[in-house]
Formats: sequence, structure tokens, C-alpha cells
Amino acid sequence: MTRFGLSLVVALGVLGPLGCASADSNDEETDPVVGATSELSLSSVSRVRVVHASPDAPAVDVYVRGIPFPIRRNVRFGDTTSYVRFARGSYTIDLRAAPSSVHDPIAYSTGALAIPARTTITAIAEGLLGSSDPESKFRVAPLVEKFVAPKAGATAVRIVHASPDAPTVGVDVGNDDPSNPEIPSLARFGETGAAGIALPSGVALQIGVDAAGSRVTAFTTPELPAGEGVFVIATGLLGKLPRERNGFKLLAVGPKGTVGFIKQNPIVYALHASPDAPAVDVFAGPAKAIGNLAFGQLAAPVQVPPGDLSLDFFGAASSAARPAGAPVTAQKVGGLAAGERYLAIATGFLAPKGSEPAFQLLGVAEGFDLGSASAARVRAVHASPDAPPVDIGLARGNTITSVAVSNLAFGSATPAAGLELPATALRLGVAATGTTSAVAAFDLAPKAGSRVFTVAAGALGAGRGAAFQLIAVDTTATPWVASSVLAN
Repeated sequence: MTRFGLSLVVALGVLGPLGCASADSNDEETDPVVGATSELSLSSVSRVRVVHASPDAPAVDVYVRGIPFPIRRNVRFGDTTSYVRFARGSYTIDLRAAPSSVHDPIAYSTGALAIPARTTITAIAEGLLGSSDPESKFRVAPLVEKFVAPKAGATAVRIVHASPDAPTVGVDVGNDDPSNPEIPSLARFGETGAAGIALPSGVALQIGVDAAGSRVTAFTTPELPAGEGVFVIATGLLGKLPRERNGFKLLAVGPKGTVGFIKQNPIVYALHASPDAPAVDVFAGPAKAIGNLAFGQLAAPVQVPPGDLSLDFFGAASSAARPAGAPVTAQKVGGLAAGERYLAIATGFLAPKGSEPAFQLLGVAEGFDLGSASAARVRAVHASPDAPPVDIGLARGNTITSVAVSNLAFGSATPAAGLELPATALRLGVAATGTTSAVAAFDLAPKAGSRVFTVAAGALGAGRGAAFQLIAVDTTATPWVASSVLAN
């Protein structure tokens, strides 16, 4: 019996109900076999699934040319369909933006694909749907699954480079030697082979991604299941922020479908804002993470695994080795999340008086709203250890005329999205809460599209070290840049 140009006949009574498969079904055991005939043997059936790994493509419906309904619906970025069973033959797969009907425009067509008998295929939709550049345009890569079972205590992993704006990369298992990665050269839209690479199972792995001998980024994997074949697909865009939906990340796909996205390890920028602390070296364990950081300076970014980060502070020295003895102070930034970037502000007094706050770290996540191209986004952080709670607002002379931020206390910050300010010259005043007479006023000229932390730092009182000022940390580009803004 022929329906819609393809034969969908039950063989031996076990291939599923006669007629149309439910388009919403994701159960290969209840779907009919595409292209089946009454002579078909179950042992010759192939299985095909689709992974959506294109960062700019919408959710799609998956069609087989000649069948007027989707075989899988609403496949979103990061989704993996269940397997669809195919008889041996040649098929054209069409993708349409979901929700769709067969009369809607085709977003992408594979052309004729030969599906042999007794084959399992994972087809990865990758590249940019909006690109016509051969180096980045959309494509579907049908990868035949032939994982080789690894030894006990290992997992077979097939790594696929599907990021349309990332260069050829090296993959450093352990994230310990960017100059000598275990996989030295993985080209864009390349992959490591059908057998898979044996990686340790049951442990979280550090994975470094390198280019030209330098670290690009790093990831912490979940514990891998022993023996199973897992695809790890590098997708998303390096040009986007790690926290964005289409930022560069790994997509793990196991035998039962998508395991999940693995976001980049968090990135920490350290700012020295303690008014009476000298230049410092900062160690994470035995390794020097930051060297010779003085007041007002922003360290180069440090990428660390998710979780808590413990840092030991020593007086600055020329040696890269950790000094003997106890650090001047030990501090922790807690709850660092994958995909996020943080400003870690060293503040407080090394020699506090009375109830003044002692030296400490304030961790603030970068979460600026990204939708303001014509305005600036500014987030205020109170890190001046002897200043009272303050109001901040537009000022004329030294008088605040319009309060934008009220009662900001030491150690606190304004909401993550940032306050929207016009991209023009303006004066901000800082006053004790409930007053309008500014203890300090600052002239600023924020740029359109910029995203800036304004950190109130230094000591308000005389003779306590660095004077009260704003430190502007511009996060618009990578790496971030800090500059001091002195009061008028």
C-alpha cells in the first residue's frame, strides 16, 4: 500500500500501525518505518535522529520529502530527537520553521541522502542558517555511529566542532597544557572519528579549548557514564557572551538524547579597591593567579571551575612561587556558576578601626541587559569601607537634583541589568542617604552601548589611604578595562 509517495506498510505486524505516524510522537517503537515494504526485515532497519546545534536557527519541524506531515516537531537549539526508523533507500530531509505545514517554505533541504541498511545515524544540524559563507553556512552532518566500547572505567566520546565562528582548535583533556593538547587540531565542522575517544568515566573533567597554543576557554564536564557512546558538540558563537543563549558552549548527547549544555567555566576579574592595602599577589592554591595588583587596577581575567574560589593574598613579590608562611589574608568568592563572568572586588581595610569592615572580597556577577544599543548601562557598587549608605543621582554643581539610586550600603550593588543612562556628558553626585548635598560629584561621558560597573572605592576620611573615587570597569569588550574617575 502506498501513501503520500512512500510505502508505509506493516511488516510482520510489529512496525507500528498502518498509516500516518503521529507527528508529535517521539517514540521510535510506535512510529511506522519510513519507506517500509511488506518484505522488509526488522534486522535491516536503520535508525536516524537529528541534533539541533545551529545557534541562529529557530525551532524546526523535520520532514521527509513526500510525507506531508513532520516526522518530528518543534526541535529547538540543543534538542535531540528520538530515532526515526528508515528502510534502506534514498531520502531528502526538509527542515521548516516550527510550527509548520508541508505548504510552508523550506528553510533547508539536505538533498538526497542514501541511508544503508542496519545503520545508526546522528545527523547534526550545524552552522548559521543566515550565512551564505561556505565557512559558516548551515549544513546537516550525518554521522554514522560506530562507537568502540572502551576499557572499564572509561567512556567513548566523539567530539564534534560545530561552532560557526570558532577557529581550528586543540582540545586539552585536563586543561593543564595548552601547548600540547591531546587533540592538537580539530577544524571547524570536523570531528574526532566514529570510534570515539576513551575518557575517564565517573569524574568531572576539565577540558581546555586552545588555539595557536593559547587558551581560548575551558569547561567542566559532568560525570560521564561508563562505556556509553557520547557526542560532545562544540556549538554556539565565540563572539557572544558565555551566558547568552547562543554563546559558545558544549552540547552533550548520549544514547537517549540530549544530556544538556555545558557552559564555559566562570571568569573572574579581580579589582583592587582596598584603600590601605599595598600591591598584592594572589594565589589560588600553589599557583599565582594575579601578580602585583595595586589599588585601582583590574587584573587579567582568571578562568576557574564552577563553585567556590579560595584566594590567598600576599604582599607583591617578584617570585612566581608561593611564599612560605601564612598569607596576609585568605578570602573566598562563593557560588561561581558556569557561563558567568564576575567582578571580584578586594575592599575593606587591612587595619580597620572600630566597626569598620575588614579586608574582604565582594563578588558581583556581570548581568547587564544587552538590549540598549543607543544608551549606556551602569551598575553601581558601594565598596568604600568608611562611607555611609548613599544616594546617587544626577547633580547640578554639588547638589543632587534627581535620585537614581537610594540607600546603597557598603557591600551592595544595584540590580544586575544596570541603570540605563543617556550616552551624553552628565554629572553624578554621591550623598549620604536622605540628603542632597553631594560629598563627591563626578563628571562622566558614557558611550552608547557600553556596560559599566561604577565602583565607589577608596576612603572617605583623610589619611586612610587612597582617596574616595569611582573606578569605572567597562565590560563592553573583552578583556574588561578599569579607569579611575576622581571627584571634582
